[in-house]
Amino acid sequence: MKKNIFASVLSLCILGSFLVPFDSAEASYSPDQVVSVSKKYIGVRYKTGGMSPVGFDCSGFVAYSIKKATGKSLPRTASQMFLIGKYIKKSSLEKGDLVFFSNGKKRASHTGIYVGNNKFIHSSSSKGVRIDSINGSYWKNKFIGGKRL
Repeated sequence: MKKNIFASVLSLCILGSFLVPFDSAEASYSPDQVVSVSKKYIGVRYKTGGMSPVGFDCSGFVAYSIKKATGKSLPRTASQMFLIGKYIKKSSLEKGDLVFFSNGKKRASHTGIYVGNNKFIHSSSSKGVRIDSINGSYWKNKFIGGKRL
């Protein structure tokens, strides 16, 4: 009898570990929180491979902001990030969506976080973390889509 109870409890614990998120923060995603956290880093310099407030590249900035705001971990590169989440076209973007751009090679080469009103926050290689318009002359024809986590 004790063996059966122990086996049942052990089975429920093992099964439960697959059903419940490891970190409860991973279960929630607040677009306002993501935008709020990301805006704290405006002005941080660009650094190739940078993943901290000492310096960010584009994907390092997005991954760091999302992790700080939600506890969720994202893949390291823009092209890897573009493979996750639900695809969103430009006209359907909402605050907190990830936005992706291509340098003409038909793959995501740059990413940022949509903040609303056709604007996104990102780490620019020339000016660091800043807010730009998706419809600006540089970004408009490079936009390839958004992703909602």
